Amino acid sequence: MPSPYGRRGMSTARAGLRPRQQVHRGTVRASAFWLDPALLGEAEARRRILAEWTPGMSVHAVAGGYLVEMSAPRAVVCEAAPGLPLTREHGVLSSAPLSPAERRHPSLHDGAVLLVLRGRSLVFSVGAMPRVDVSTWLDVSAWRVRAPETLGAPPPPVPVLEPVPPPPRERFGPGVPEPSPEAQKMLARMEGRRAPVATGARRPGWWAWLREKFSRQGASVRGGGESERGRPGWMARLGAALLGAVAPGAPQGPSPWSWLSDWMMRNTLLGAWARQRKAEYVRRLFDLFEEGNLHEALRHAIPLGKELSENAREALGLPGPREQLTVQTEARGAAGSVFGGGSDLYSALQQRYREAFRRFEREGRIDEAAFVLAELLGAVEEAVSFLERHGRFKLAAELAEGRKLAPGLVVRQWFLAQDVARAVAIARRSGAFGDAVARLERSNPPEALALRLLWAETLAEAGDYVRAVQVVWPVAKNRAPAREWLERGIASGGVTGARLLAMWATAFADGLTVAGARVRELLDDDAPERASERFVFGLALVEEPPSANRAALVVPTLRALLRDRAAGNARFTSDLSLIKRLLGAAPDGTLRTDLPPLADCISPAWRDTHARPRIDVTVRASEAGTFTLHDVVVLSDGRLLYALGEAGAWLVRADGRMVAHFDVPAFHLVPSIHGDRVLVLARRDDVWRLSRLDLVTRRCSPWGDMALTAWSPCYDGNVWFVSSENTVMMVDALAADCRALWRVPELASRAFPIAADATHMSFIVGTQERWTYTLADGPTLRDRAELPPEVSDPKMVSWHQSVVPDGEAAVLCMELPLSPEDVAQGRNSLRSSLAWVQPVSLRNRVRTERDHEALRGIFLSREWFLELLDLGTDWQLHLTDRRGFSRAVLTFEGKARPRVRLTDSMLLAFDEGGGGVWLDLESGEVRHLPVP
Repeated sequence: MPSPYGRRGMSTARAGLRPRQQVHRGTVRASAFWLDPALLGEAEARRRILAEWTPGMSVHAVAGGYLVEMSAPRAVVCEAAPGLPLTREHGVLSSAPLSPAERRHPSLHDGAVLLVLRGRSLVFSVGAMPRVDVSTWLDVSAWRVRAPETLGAPPPPVPVLEPVPPPPRERFGPGVPEPSPEAQKMLARMEGRRAPVATGARRPGWWAWLREKFSRQGASVRGGGESERGRPGWMARLGAALLGAVAPGAPQGPSPWSWLSDWMMRNTLLGAWARQRKAEYVRRLFDLFEEGNLHEALRHAIPLGKELSENAREALGLPGPREQLTVQTEARGAAGSVFGGGSDLYSALQQRYREAFRRFEREGRIDEAAFVLAELLGAVEEAVSFLERHGRFKLAAELAEGRKLAPGLVVRQWFLAQDVARAVAIARRSGAFGDAVARLERSNPPEALALRLLWAETLAEAGDYVRAVQVVWPVAKNRAPAREWLERGIASGGVTGARLLAMWATAFADGLTVAGARVRELLDDDAPERASERFVFGLALVEEPPSANRAALVVPTLRALLRDRAAGNARFTSDLSLIKRLLGAAPDGTLRTDLPPLADCISPAWRDTHARPRIDVTVRASEAGTFTLHDVVVLSDGRLLYALGEAGAWLVRADGRMVAHFDVPAFHLVPSIHGDRVLVLARRDDVWRLSRLDLVTRRCSPWGDMALTAWSPCYDGNVWFVSSENTVMMVDALAADCRALWRVPELASRAFPIAADATHMSFIVGTQERWTYTLADGPTLRDRAELPPEVSDPKMVSWHQSVVPDGEAAVLCMELPLSPEDVAQGRNSLRSSLAWVQPVSLRNRVRTERDHEALRGIFLSREWFLELLDLGTDWQLHLTDRRGFSRAVLTFEGKARPRVRLTDSMLLAFDEGGGGVWLDLESGEVRHLPVP
């Protein structure tokens, strides 16, 4: 069958070469095959090609047949080959072996294809051979796509440490009665709530219908929603004074309805009737206390908590926070004159409640006494202390947590209640270990010691060995675990390891003997990249108390620092102060006498000076390796961890030598800030498979599966912030399974991206808002900022987002694809814009305006701003500091989009081929990544 491509292929052929041998024989390393449909038949030729198909293979129409060029050469037996085998010799694909003289024929050139057919030689140029679309050979018209179903159950919802609600009345024992119906109605009126309706109540009459109708109208005039709440309208407030009220709102100043309501309550019989009714209620309450009928008094008691609402304060005649600093010349509203007692009434009620509390205490009715303190007097901390004194530890803990007291106090109470797991979980979530230990040391020293050890163990388990040693060190008899933590911290390397090495060598009697080899290895090493470790070692050494081991290390440390100073490796603001302190700690004055005067060597960091030229680096496309690089992490000791997808994770040195291979699917890496462990993520359809790598012991362990939308790019070893669609969670990174210590559910849209550090956590909710939390004493919402209007423009799409933990955010918006009308009007590019949100911390940034048409990505840190530009054939990364100065330009050749990791101290950029650059933003040092 003649091929339709035959004539075009022959038009580019050039003859004149007559090889002595016509075909290959035996076994050869074939790089291509030529199949003749005229000999085999079209169907058989296509079948053989599809049977040999592998990724990277290409098919061309040549000389009436198909030239199949394979992705890599392979050994074949010529007689059993699917077609005529071609080998590559000096850049030429040839179907026959060539002698040296034949290879020098002028018709052969690099990239040429030589076919010897029927005694004739045909030479083709690669660029002139038409490519065949093999996909058209496949008939998929009858193919039906089926949704895959997992063989196992989907991962269960992530359990969360749910907060304990305030204890209800029945939790204080049977001696505390339920409030009377009159008290329930009174409390509802004071709080601006609708009064409860008794079961079986008669159908409301016309007055109730009228009140309901007018209260709704008042609410509609004020506007609905949390953001538009106002004071209750006149009919609502009037109803509140009589039978009930509508839902309360945050005060936004009096409205015409409220002024009318106040006037009616002051000048009509309805107001006088309402005041008389409530005055009778209060007199009845006082009579019950005077009679000693505390059971009925508790049923009718009015709470006097510290967190009274505005309506409750007005009902008691108490002053509230001023909305404006103006003199109030007019009388208080109707609610303020309900009881007519003001602060006198409040004090009288407090006195009655105090007397009831003392009586309950005398009679041994501890639960009722605690109820009076917590619920009626609002003295919650006093109630917690009272319950603790009488052994009611669990109720005290529930009350402390339910009323949101200080996290340290909550941890203390749960620990005394012997619920150690909950105490530790709350302490980890809020960072309240120190406060809880301090509270326990004053009254419960054994429990304080136990909690201190748990605190240190938690820090060590999270990889924070420095703080773990500092926490346990004050207790001399419990320093045994600190030795193991010191060894693990030293093994993790970096400046943290250097600090712990100084502690180990001086704190133990045999420290210098055991750690002497490591100390000498550090101090004798003259590598510039370890100068910071030697400097930190010296700082830690002078902070240790005087000892024989410390005195023996002072002089070697001084010499190492002076050597770094002379070589220009001391890249610190000033090292003269440390040298003087070490000289003062030297065992004799010989070195002080021999050392010449030293000038203060001030070497500002690269990021703080603009005198040095801009850094320009190019990553060549030819630097690609054999593995696809999905993610990279630079560790504190200069080693690198590569995520190579299904090939696992590699731990390599800076020179490319492999240290360890972790056989776990690795597509994304989340390193700990302590540098000793890394979380590894691999996507499996709708969920992510999570694994944990211990870089000290070089072990990997599976963690579980989670449905994730976004995650913080690093974590502290203790907790990890992630989002799953419209839920943000603080995941317990130390738990055996996936569980959360805290969460924010049911956001308006999915949360992406998310960033967190030691003090703040922020995320973007869809195209609407940026939320920022402070993490001291547990996550607390600090700010909700609306995104600029262009982000939610229906004509724009959010292309790339970046957020900093303290809330600064940048969103790159791109216009939707051009319509035919836009093209007709001469528009040939998409419009883009860059929207910003200010941080909650007090810092600023000088923003530079660039051509947004090429902008495809933005990356932020507190100190730096990185722009990713698509130049067509190359990609460029422009690094700018917060003062607006351009500091570095990184160029990546090729069309593969580079990936970025940016922190305040390091910029790491790489592509999937393995080429990349690591830029130290403190010193300005540039290193190329070793290609995997």
